Amino acid sequence: MEKQKNAVGRRKEAVARVYLSKGTGIITVNEKDYKNYFTIMYLQNQVELPMKTIEGAATSFDVVVNVKGGGPKGQAEAIKMAIARALCQVNEEYRPALKKEGLMTRDSRMVERKKFGKAKARRSFQFSKR
Repeated sequence: MEKQKNAVGRRKEAVARVYLSKGTGIITVNEKDYKNYFTIMYLQNQVELPMKTIEGAATSFDVVVNVKGGGPKGQAEAIKMAIARALCQVNEEYRPALKKEGLMTRDSRMVERKKFGKAKARRSFQFSKR
């Protein structure tokens, strides 16, 4: 790998831009260590998952992430997808293993928009007979 690889991952309203380069396995999210940025263990595991899926990747690449929008879970899952996409740019042979773990599929579920005349997307206002 001659220079850094970059990829984008999206989930709900979150957008993650990932820059992958040769290194020692440091993951930085918005200029903080990912363990400080994501305090919940489940979200830390989501971020680590693509690196753990590929043998040896966890200790041979540094990851720098810029993420914005959405909440913590959406951001963690956007980062997960972006890292998987960047690893595929490094070596196309990683793709089947990442695909088997479900890391290459974009989760397109979004919040449904609120409609006029309704309290939320589908919930109506309370009906009063009298």
